Amino acid sequence: MEKKFARTLVTTALPYANGPVHIGHLAGVYVPADIYTRYLRMKGEDVIMIGGSDEHGVPITLKARKEGVSPQDIVDRYHKIIKDSFEELGISFDIYSRTTSEIHRKTASDFFRTLYDKGEFIEKTSMQYYDEEAGQFLADRYIVGTCPHCGNPQAYGDQCEKCGTSLSADELIDPRSAIGGSKLVKKETKHWYLPLDKWEPVLRKWILEEHKEWKPNVYGQCKSWLDMGLQPRAVSRDLDWGVPVPVEGAEGKVLYVWFDAPIGYISNTKELLPDRWEEYWKRDDTRIIHFIGKDNIVFHCIVFPAMLMAEGSYQLPENVPSNEFLNLEGDKISTSRNWAVWLHEYLVDFPGKQDVLRYVLTANAPETKDNDFTWKDFQARNNNELVAILGNFVNRSMVLTHKYFEGEIPALGELTDYDRQTLDEFKNVKDTLGEDIEHFRFRDALREAMNLARIGNKYLADTEPWKLAKTDMGRVATILNVAMQITANLAIAFEPFLPFSAAKLRKMLNMGDADWNKLGSIDILAVGSHVAKPELLFEKIEDAAINAQIERLERIKQENIIKNFQAEPVAESVKIDDFAKLDIRVGKVLECQKVPKSDKLLQFKIDDGLGGRTIVSGIAKYYKPEELVGKEVCFIANLEPRKLKGVESQGMILSAEDAGGRLVVIGPQGEVKPGCQVK
Repeated sequence: MEKKFARTLVTTALPYANGPVHIGHLAGVYVPADIYTRYLRMKGEDVIMIGGSDEHGVPITLKARKEGVSPQDIVDRYHKIIKDSFEELGISFDIYSRTTSEIHRKTASDFFRTLYDKGEFIEKTSMQYYDEEAGQFLADRYIVGTCPHCGNPQAYGDQCEKCGTSLSADELIDPRSAIGGSKLVKKETKHWYLPLDKWEPVLRKWILEEHKEWKPNVYGQCKSWLDMGLQPRAVSRDLDWGVPVPVEGAEGKVLYVWFDAPIGYISNTKELLPDRWEEYWKRDDTRIIHFIGKDNIVFHCIVFPAMLMAEGSYQLPENVPSNEFLNLEGDKISTSRNWAVWLHEYLVDFPGKQDVLRYVLTANAPETKDNDFTWKDFQARNNNELVAILGNFVNRSMVLTHKYFEGEIPALGELTDYDRQTLDEFKNVKDTLGEDIEHFRFRDALREAMNLARIGNKYLADTEPWKLAKTDMGRVATILNVAMQITANLAIAFEPFLPFSAAKLRKMLNMGDADWNKLGSIDILAVGSHVAKPELLFEKIEDAAINAQIERLERIKQENIIKNFQAEPVAESVKIDDFAKLDIRVGKVLECQKVPKSDKLLQFKIDDGLGGRTIVSGIAKYYKPEELVGKEVCFIANLEPRKLKGVESQGMILSAEDAGGRLVVIGPQGEVKPGCQVK
């Protein structure tokens, strides 16, 4: 029997305040958390949703140094961008705060001190890499060197991104600072460690025996970590940006960001409910749910619970529904490569289309495996589902109600078997949807909600009330009553997923607030009540808007290729006499056409100053024939002729391959007569 809870605390992973939020964050954490929270609110349950920005750590100090500003300037900028864009997307936090707040500094400091005074930490002195130019110890991620496995000279101290091997900084060959490139020295430093191994037996029982209902990806990753054996983990580091370690003799040391950040959930709850926060953290009739991405599983399922166990007075999470990763156009989202769809930019490029993004990210949610976002799929889901199914049914129902009954909900007459069959199809929608949402199957729940609109469309198409209007208005009244009751159900069913569209629909229906308990009812709209004139809930997204986004990504891809371009090693040396055997000349393109039955080849007629010649070149992928007519090109004139697709080629046109792999035809600077030799 499932335990009943008096209240629910929902937390969302704290986004790191050194950049904006992208669609991967939204699909993995924030949209699912918002759906879940809105659902519980609709049911009348006691629920709060806690969020905030993670504002400490080395990446922020590095970004500040690079821009010549303070770390506070960086976090102030991105905290505002993140908070504002969440609000505009309708992510309904009860509070969205930050870890640079005074209440957080005190909460985190007190938490550390409690564990310190209880003797829960181990003090250890170790040798760590130090950047003398920067004047600071470096985390592994900010140390670069040569990978011992593949020879990549730009491997990081925690991983080589070329071969994918996990590393430690000590394994790198010739390690150096990622900040300024300087050589590193090792210096002695003292830190405090949380002995995770002490808590391994109780963590193993709590997770592996008591929470087998957790999602397989979460349970599996936890089991893997536990089976490898837990090790003590540092809770402090040498840095001047963060919550100072509240111990005498710890000057220049702050709480490690992984220890500091999850305490933000507690401090933000304190800020929201200063007199009641303990009800949500320390009472056993509270359910705590952490929504996170898969890169945070170990911190929320093993490390943070170990911290809470060591403190002794807090409840542990009931569930940690982590999603997998969302890719973009077949490639992993990367903030460093700018390969992302940024939320604040989307809101500018697609004004008023918050629900479209929410819908697509939920429909493509990476709930059980990594999934892919593409702009073409985004357009198709909007046009073929939101517009053609949901929007179409709502608009038809309301237009017909205004046409035949001046916007008044007509009386329900005698029901036919088909009417009853249709009503039966959605009478259990509340239970089905609720079951999916409560078990974090948001993709399935959304599909069930859209199925309501499909039922409605089929009902109108089958009953054809417009044909009955001349002969049987009683029947038309029954049909439109049923259709409008389905419409009202849609306004409730879509509230957790599409809050802006659901609110607009409820306003048109004069419904008031969405009450989850009414979902599945056939009398939500009272007979004789009036509905407003219909407005379109969604509009088609044209190709131009989508192509602009695809072209932007293509530009970013090319910029990354150029930025990361490394020249190939020079080929083996040749004697000057060998090179002199090549007769390279200038020619002018007189004609150019595609070679039949070939996607790669172009056929040229070249003025070579000697009566002309035909050359076949494999550059059709990069040029249209008309772009090359009239151009001067360099070609090798003394190659033996050979046939390509039945056409004899009498030479080779010279091209250079750019950083992106594109072939660019080489020609002289300025006008040169055909037939002139290149020397």
